[in-house]
Amino acid sequence: MALSERFHDFTIASALATRATTDPGSAYLRFGEQVHTLGEVESRAESMAAALSNLGIQAGDRVAIVLPPCPEFVLSMFAAAKLGAVVVPLNPRLTTSELQYMLRHSEAACAVTIEQGNGIDYLHLFEELMPQLPDLQYLITVGAEDLWYDDRIFQFEDLLSAGAGRDFAPSDAHADECFALVYTSGTSGKPKGVELSHRNLLSAAAGTADAIGLGPEDRIIGVSALFHTFGLAPGLLGSLLSGASIVLQDDAEAGATLDGIERHGATVHYGIPTLFVAEVALLRERPRPLSTLRLAVVAGAPVHDDLVTAMGEHLGVDVVTGYSLTETSSTVSVSRPSDPPEKRRFTVGTPIATTHVKVVETDGTPLPVESVGEIRVKGPGIMLGYYRQPKDTSEAFDGDGYFRTGDLGLIDEDGFLHLVGRIKDVIIRSGFNVYPREVEARIEAHPAVHEVAAVGIPDALLGEAICACIVPVEGAIVTGHEIVDWCRETLADDKIPDVVRFIDELPRTDTGQVRRVDLSRLLRSGERLA
Repeated sequence: MALSERFHDFTIASALATRATTDPGSAYLRFGEQVHTLGEVESRAESMAAALSNLGIQAGDRVAIVLPPCPEFVLSMFAAAKLGAVVVPLNPRLTTSELQYMLRHSEAACAVTIEQGNGIDYLHLFEELMPQLPDLQYLITVGAEDLWYDDRIFQFEDLLSAGAGRDFAPSDAHADECFALVYTSGTSGKPKGVELSHRNLLSAAAGTADAIGLGPEDRIIGVSALFHTFGLAPGLLGSLLSGASIVLQDDAEAGATLDGIERHGATVHYGIPTLFVAEVALLRERPRPLSTLRLAVVAGAPVHDDLVTAMGEHLGVDVVTGYSLTETSSTVSVSRPSDPPEKRRFTVGTPIATTHVKVVETDGTPLPVESVGEIRVKGPGIMLGYYRQPKDTSEAFDGDGYFRTGDLGLIDEDGFLHLVGRIKDVIIRSGFNVYPREVEARIEAHPAVHEVAAVGIPDALLGEAICACIVPVEGAIVTGHEIVDWCRETLADDKIPDVVRFIDELPRTDTGQVRRVDLSRLLRSGERLA
């Protein structure tokens, strides 16, 4: 039976309890030299749930988790699920103002955080924030320091010990209740709090695991952002449902990830394009024996077919690509290992189980195959809505209940989805629509180009001019004129860059997406880009 059918009406707490009961000794989490079994995670999550319940945390309360990938993140998540609480996973690298905004907006009653990390004293940071956050009653810290705390600040291990063997009232939550409030990465505007139910996350997790063939023998590596839906659903929950184990990495750099593949015998490698680009560069310098790997899954940002080819060559694996959004609980579509190579290189596959995708005109009229339009999605992974934003929620759906992704794409005659770009990213040059991805694909093929992003800038004559922001290959010598001539060989005149800027790096979100809004702002202001 497919996982999407087996766990159809489960909550996250019942999914863990079921897996821990049927296979308690199975390895689930791998962290450094530690291996945590399903039975151990279930038992410790019960203890933490009892401790949180004793503090007064109950169904519906928000529990913020401000942690890197570590066992405490997972235990906090499952403990909240057992109480019917809502988790708010937040990036530990947020600025103080961003963290304050999300904690206040989510009305978090409790936060779990590291004591020290990223050069930040989080205990001190939260001591300053708590007086400004009236809803935040408790802080739970993860660390080895023997510090004195007041009656609102507790150490994680102390609470685990205090909750061991204690009873608590288990949640009677159902699958369609909100479980997670995940904030969007905000590539083109202010972040929104996306409400995701148990069913949303489990359906995305099961659908992804079924599509790529995850099983009990698999060991997953490369999930470095548990605060993101891909880390929550295909990462943590996909591993849980399929019986696979997952490597939690505190260091997500390319070298450390390659070390982890060898150390843990990883079989499936998740990652964003920038991670794989860095790994390929290292492997070109020094090949490694990565014989345990069978599959690499690329998601989070558009990927060029040259990278897919390079990954297959240097990692020695099949490569599949996925299309994921926060509002869809991560995966919308993914290519399968059994798909033809050209489909795995040039598309983002076909929808996962029970997910429906259509491509439409701006007025919602369905388009025929091979036509570019807006991608809209419907299925069990679609969000409940944007927290405290009913107007934005209403505008996010069409009359048929499909989520308006704002992404441009096409469905080919074989049913495979192709990504073209964002509707808002379209450059209107002299009245013609120019899709940045088409320009970028040509420029990326130049041997001196490492990365590129094409954005529109105001122009008195053209309306918008095309600016290609290029990160050159280290040591390469290339000019803007050469790039323009390179584009002229294959692109129509309307799509040739009007301006070429060379920069040190592209501004990105934590999931690897280019922050085009930042590029446009810097170009408009005349500020230095690097």
